[in-house]
Amino acid sequence: MTRSTTLTKGLRGLRWLPVVVVAAVALTACGSSDDSGDSGSTDAKKITFWLSTSAQIQGYTDLAKEFEAKEGIAVEIVNQPYDGYQDKLRQSAQANSLPDAASVPSLDTIWINQLQDLSATANNETNKIRKDLVTEQDGKVLAIPSDVTAAGLFINKSLFDKANVTYPTDPNQTWSWDDFLAAATKVRTATGAKYDLVYDNSPARIRAWIYNHGGKGFQLGSDGKYATPDAATIDALTQFKAINDDKIMPKSVWTSGADPNALFKSGQVVAYFSGVWQVPDFAEGITSFEWTSAPTPGPVHATDINTGGKVVAFNNKDTASAAKKWVDFLFQRDNYTKLAQTNGYLSVETGLTLAYPFKSQTALDAFALYNKEIELADPISASGQANGTKLIIAGKSIQDDPTKAEMAKFINGEQDVQKTVDNIVNGLNEQIS
Repeated sequence: MTRSTTLTKGLRGLRWLPVVVVAAVALTACGSSDDSGDSGSTDAKKITFWLSTSAQIQGYTDLAKEFEAKEGIAVEIVNQPYDGYQDKLRQSAQANSLPDAASVPSLDTIWINQLQDLSATANNETNKIRKDLVTEQDGKVLAIPSDVTAAGLFINKSLFDKANVTYPTDPNQTWSWDDFLAAATKVRTATGAKYDLVYDNSPARIRAWIYNHGGKGFQLGSDGKYATPDAATIDALTQFKAINDDKIMPKSVWTSGADPNALFKSGQVVAYFSGVWQVPDFAEGITSFEWTSAPTPGPVHATDINTGGKVVAFNNKDTASAAKKWVDFLFQRDNYTKLAQTNGYLSVETGLTLAYPFKSQTALDAFALYNKEIELADPISASGQANGTKLIIAGKSIQDDPTKAEMAKFINGEQDVQKTVDNIVNGLNEQIS
């Protein structure tokens, strides 16, 4: 298996996962009874760090050696199988045998009250961790993301070149959706391609469309429930339906499960809106044409930002201080630079210049563009993942987002946009009531 393939699986494996909410768990105010997390001995000589990945481990292994040399504390890195990882954490919590620190797919009500407060690391101005990626509750930060994924646009460069149509390369000078669609239509008609665009069938990706068009999307209100979205969101969804016309976009992706990745890789589609996790796959798997990442269209410079692994430190008394020190070490700027470069992470820290170990120049260019996009993105871009974290902290979660099913009905003409929006809001709130 090649590194590109395993990196693709690693990126996909770190997407947001739903958690099983255990209603009987009595939560504290988002932390253990020992708020400092520093009651443990500072003499611990070994800690454990769990994660689950198919490829993104070398950066942690390298830093563990540096940490032991500096602090005299060994870090045993345990790569758990992805299937069953969350269950293993729950079982470990129940058996009082949690690791000392971990990178987890999501927080869990079973052990959330056993986490240490990482606000000192998260709010350290030297680290420059993005504030919109860290959820703070009652002045505490229980997890810091190791990396992020972001939605974005890919184009068939060969088709653009054949049609002699230009495209922007700098996110600071991006195009609008109207400009992009006009360019894509020009390319399609000039080259005989089948569609202008394919667009991932995903609640996360439709959030990016809404944010790009100035809408706030589906947000939690002050009462802890999802509120009816603003008029700009409704207008954005109406525009999205309009381009599902089997000419600009095929209806089949959003209504009957057609694979947009396969459609784009066929070479018959001008562009594809998906995300950074496609880069390793495209670098290895597309050989019949040239592709490239292009800046996300506006008018609002936004995307949908999701976090990868969430780094946590458990309050295991004797090792608590050492675990917290290890997490702080990971996010110190020079160390995090090494971690992000080696593991192929999009950075959670702003202003870094990263040299990734990819052989493909197109992949290197794509990652550079994504890092710029994230730097420029409106803070609303991370609100989807932030809402999910807030729900988990409150002991709730969304198991089945109704967005895909309701949008399919809307695109098929089975219901109007207001009914679609109402059904999404009601469906979300029924799950967290």
